[in-house]
Amino acid sequence: MTTYPSRGVPGTLRGLRAPRPTLRLRLTLLNGLLLFGAGVLLLLIMSWLIVVPSFAVRDHAMPGTKITLQDENGRRQTVDFAEWQAARAQDMQSELLAKGVLALLVIGSAGLVGAYLVSGRALRPLHQVTATARRHSTDTLDQRIDHLGPDDEVKELADTFDAMLDRLSAAFGSQQRFVANASHELRTPLSVMRTEIEVTLADPDASVTELRRMGTVVRAASDRANDLIEALLLLARTEAQAGRLDRRTPVDLAAGVRATLVAVRTQVENLQLGVRTDFRPALVVGDPNLLERLAGNLVENAVRYNVRGGQLSVRTGTDGARVYLTVANTGPEVPAAEVPGLFEPFRRGGRERTGTRGAGLGLSIVGAVAHAHGGAVRATPLAGGGLEVTVELPAAVETVTGVVSGRASVRS
Repeated sequence: MTTYPSRGVPGTLRGLRAPRPTLRLRLTLLNGLLLFGAGVLLLLIMSWLIVVPSFAVRDHAMPGTKITLQDENGRRQTVDFAEWQAARAQDMQSELLAKGVLALLVIGSAGLVGAYLVSGRALRPLHQVTATARRHSTDTLDQRIDHLGPDDEVKELADTFDAMLDRLSAAFGSQQRFVANASHELRTPLSVMRTEIEVTLADPDASVTELRRMGTVVRAASDRANDLIEALLLLARTEAQAGRLDRRTPVDLAAGVRATLVAVRTQVENLQLGVRTDFRPALVVGDPNLLERLAGNLVENAVRYNVRGGQLSVRTGTDGARVYLTVANTGPEVPAAEVPGLFEPFRRGGRERTGTRGAGLGLSIVGAVAHAHGGAVRATPLAGGGLEVTVELPAAVETVTGVVSGRASVRS
């Protein structure tokens, strides 16, 4: 029996240990109660339905019938037959009840011991689950229960626990990669600023031109660090708002995409991209700032990872109860196996922490915003290079009632 120390008891009683009503103890007591109840019911049935009727004669004796009884000493006694029959039945009932209670106590005690042993064996996998949970830390998430027993509730619990550990392991791994990548991304502009400042200050003959150049480099590095911090904060805030948006107002995705195309017009012209658009109403209900950021990140990524003289295609519209925003671009070829990883933080076109084109948070923010609005994101590699990303969100009528319980999925 598992025990635990009593709390809040004054004096000498504080050191006593009170029994804890464990599941094993409760199962044992329940089985014992059922066993005793069944035994009592059996005794009653035997007493009233078997013993008493067995003394009833089929041909009832006439009133006043006498019988002669002889004891072991040879003495004879004449008694009324009905009275003798009732007394005999009463004696048999008393004897049956006495012996039955004794047998019930013996069998019930044995049943309690057996129930305690059997329940302990049946609950052994639960103790294994408890022991594994106590051993686990962030450094031992690779351990699993791997219960090999029959396909019952205990195995279901063990398998559920293993599945939870798989999710926790993936979450901790993603978090560790995120922290490592974030620290790397922030360290780079800080190192650039410190190096430029130290080199310039170490030169006593630094000219105004060199100071201006240093100031330009430092400003660019600080802008990069500031953009990265803002992106990280946006990603964290969006993930925290999943399923409970602070603002929910009608927004047309087509309008947000038009504004983004105007903002990136210079980059589009520099790369000589061919732009094709098909804007149809795509009304959703959500946070206007987040939805604008979703459209902006998709278009900016499509421009940033494009090639000179390439193509950019943007489409919006409504398909039944869902609205969609599809952005496709030409560019480097992306293996299909790497597509799911593009939605992880700090992944740039299938490469981690390489290059200088953005912080690699664009698609992560897109996925988080879609998640917060109960939508889904789908990315498909294009033949010859490039990527097509489609965001589907509940239409305005559906969003009003369904945004709270909506969940996003990322499909490749």
